[in-house]
Amino acid sequence: MTSRVKTILIVDEDHATRERLSGMLGSRYRVLNAASGEAAVGLLMKEQAEIVLLDVCLPGVSGLDALRILRENYPLTEVIMISARGDVELAVQAMKQGAYHYVTKDVEDEALLSLVQHAGDRLDLNRRVLSLSDQIADADRDFVIGPSSAMQAVAAMVRKVARLPATVLILGESGTGKELLARKIHRESERPDGPFVTVNLAAIPRDLVESTLFGHEKGAFTGAVRQQIGKFELASGGTLFLDEIGDLRLDLQGKLLRAIQEGEIERVGGRKAIGTDFRLIAATNVDLEKAVKDGRFRDDLYYRLNVIPIRLPPLRERREEIPDLVRFFVQRYRARFRKQVEGVSPEAMEMLAAYWWPGNVRELENMVERLVALSDREWIGEDDLPLEYQLTRDEPGDEGDEGRLQRAVTTFERNAIVKALERHDWNVTATARYLGLPLSTLKSKMERLDIRAIAKRLRGDTV
Repeated sequence: MTSRVKTILIVDEDHATRERLSGMLGSRYRVLNAASGEAAVGLLMKEQAEIVLLDVCLPGVSGLDALRILRENYPLTEVIMISARGDVELAVQAMKQGAYHYVTKDVEDEALLSLVQHAGDRLDLNRRVLSLSDQIADADRDFVIGPSSAMQAVAAMVRKVARLPATVLILGESGTGKELLARKIHRESERPDGPFVTVNLAAIPRDLVESTLFGHEKGAFTGAVRQQIGKFELASGGTLFLDEIGDLRLDLQGKLLRAIQEGEIERVGGRKAIGTDFRLIAATNVDLEKAVKDGRFRDDLYYRLNVIPIRLPPLRERREEIPDLVRFFVQRYRARFRKQVEGVSPEAMEMLAAYWWPGNVRELENMVERLVALSDREWIGEDDLPLEYQLTRDEPGDEGDEGRLQRAVTTFERNAIVKALERHDWNVTATARYLGLPLSTLKSKMERLDIRAIAKRLRGDTV
C-alpha cells in the first residue's frame, strides 16, 4: 500500500496568492482553495484537509477567529498562519492559539515546502500517539510459539503472509492469543513502525461502535461536541485489528465491507469520503460460516475477511507446550514482582499439564502470575495450586467418581495440614493443638499423607 497524498487548504482573499501557492504545492499535495474564513469552514464540512495555510487578514471572520474554529473542530489539522507583514506580537498570539507556525508571504518556496512537510510529519506523529497507549500496555507481551506441530504450522503461515497486504482472519477460542498473534504479524509486516490499532467490538457499547470505528463530525449526534477521528483513520499507515468481528452489527457490516473494498470511509454526520490506508486483521471465536447461514453475518463480508484464515488451537490440543509456557510466565512475573521463584515442581507441573484450561493461554498466564505473586518459596509446589487444578490428576487405582472424591478429600486434608504446619513454623505439637487433634493422630496423618517428605523438601531437613 502507498501512503495517501495529504490535502492542503489554502485560505487567502488574494487570488494571485492562492494561485502561486497552489502551483508550488500542487505537485506534492492535493490542494483546495477558499477566499474567506466562512468559505473555509464550509469547505471543511465537505472535504478533509490535513494542513491549512491560513491568511491572517481575511474579510468577515478574521484569520485568528478562523484559527480558533479550526482548532476546536479539527484538532488534528495543522494550521500555518501566513501574513503580508511580519508582526511578532501577532505571530505569538497565533502560536498560543494552536497554530503550527507563522510565516510571511515573501517566504522562500523551499522554506515553505519544508515547513509544510514538517507539519504533515507532526500530524502523522500525533495520530500515532493516539494509538500508542494500546501498544505500551502490551509492550512486554509477545506471542509464544511452542514446539507442537499445530503451533509450528501457525508460525510457518505467519512467515508466509506477514509481509503481504492481504487481510488475515484469526480464528480460535477466547484466550488463545489472537491479539498477540495479530501484533506479531504487524511487527513482521512491511510497515512495522506504523500504528497498531486494536478494537474489541464486543467491549464497545452498541450505539458507539459506528462512531468508534468511523469517527464523527461535530454535531453529528447529541454529545458530539467536536470532531472525532475514528479507528480506521488512526490506523493509517499501519494495522487495524478488529477483535470479535462476529459481534459487529449487521447494519455496520456493509460500511466495513466498503472500507475494505473501496479503501474509503465516511465519518458519522460527514458528507465526504475519506481515503483509508491500513492492513486489516480480524479475529473471532464465533463460527462465521454458521453466522452467515443464520443471517447474522453478511456472506460477502465473510468472503472478504476470509482471505487468509489462521486457526489458533486451544491449549488442551497442545498440552506438550504447557511446561514451556509455564517457565516463560514464571520468568516474566518473577522479574515483575522481584521474587526469587525458580520454577514449578514436577508434581505441580504434572497437575497443570493435566488441567482442561477452558480459558486457554490467558488462564494459564493468570494462574502463574497469581502463584508467583503469592509464593514465598523458591519452588511452587502442588499444594500451592487451587483445589480444582489438583483434582485433574489421574492416579493409578482411581475408580470412577468414588476415586475422584477420595482424592479430593485427601488433597484437601493434606493442604490443610501443610498450611497449618507452615503457620506454626513446622512445630508439630503447636500445629496439633491448633487443629484440635491429638499429637499421635496428627503424626499418623502426616505419615499417611506423606507430609514428612513435603516438609523435608520445603525445609531441607526432617520434621
